[in-house]
Amino acid sequence: MKKKIFSGVQPTGNLHLGNYIGAIKNFVSLQNDKNNECVYCVVDLHAITVKQDPKILKNNIRETTAAFLASGLDSKKSIIFNQSMVSAHSEGSWILSCVARMGWLNRMTQFKEKAGKDKEKASVGLYIYPILMAADILLYDSTHVPVGEDQKQHLELSRDIAQKFNLEFNEPNFFVAPEPLIQKNFARIMSLKDGSKKMSKSDPSDLSRINLNDSKDEIINKIKKAKTDTQPLPDDEKNLRERPEAENLLGIYSSLNNQSFKDTINEFSGKNFSEFKNNLSELIVEKISPISNEINKLLKDNSFIDGVLKEGAEKANKITTKKINEMKKIIGF
Repeated sequence: MKKKIFSGVQPTGNLHLGNYIGAIKNFVSLQNDKNNECVYCVVDLHAITVKQDPKILKNNIRETTAAFLASGLDSKKSIIFNQSMVSAHSEGSWILSCVARMGWLNRMTQFKEKAGKDKEKASVGLYIYPILMAADILLYDSTHVPVGEDQKQHLELSRDIAQKFNLEFNEPNFFVAPEPLIQKNFARIMSLKDGSKKMSKSDPSDLSRINLNDSKDEIINKIKKAKTDTQPLPDDEKNLRERPEAENLLGIYSSLNNQSFKDTINEFSGKNFSEFKNNLSELIVEKISPISNEINKLLKDNSFIDGVLKEGAEKANKITTKKINEMKKIIGF
């Protein structure tokens, strides 16, 4: 039996190396496994939980789609669409919000982190968006969802909602309780300037991240200036526990070179950072530059990107309309 995979990426613009290694690279691997049926969504409804400039949002949706395609996602192999074009996501979210419980949402740690100290000014959408995420997943009968550790709690909520709906309406097999696919090897890429912080577009310093549209010279300069320490590279993973920046750079190399972390440590054990950084820069340029070039090429043809999204939305609508109609029948509409 094939695995049904669902995942999404917010259209924040300026996708970076953390997005690629942490999500998109894994999406491509899952797509190319014949045992999987994959649905990949640009989750623009999630994006509006915070204020967006409409013109920038439209561009970001296209840019994220271009990054999907440039990285190797294929609209003939996977369903690729943006969330707002499939109304069942919003409708399903409302129905599921009447099944979910306040106590469940109150335990969601990401709301507390994203809302900050002044929670009263946060949007209601930011508070309830884990329910929309549950609808995203459950509408496709997804069996597996690739998630990072920071999203695992939301997937557990999706399972809770699925099980409660099934129990409440005496339909034990209606919703599938999805399983996590957690990428074990360096799914979480950290800032180049602070190994304790996640690589992020919101960091004010552009030197903290490798953007997917960075030039060769920009990549080399950023790796050259990446924070390290004065010690040579270790011969054992245990010796990296107090060296987060070194661990992060070695992890990036491992992920991009498709080798184990242990093999990377063995390769560079005892060497200084200047030599390692040269190798890392060359590898990043080799892997990222073709993606960057293809993104720029795709963004010159908005009609092609919009066509991919439209085609994907049509496929997604066929699946989700059937599921929503079944939900309505079950609850008495």
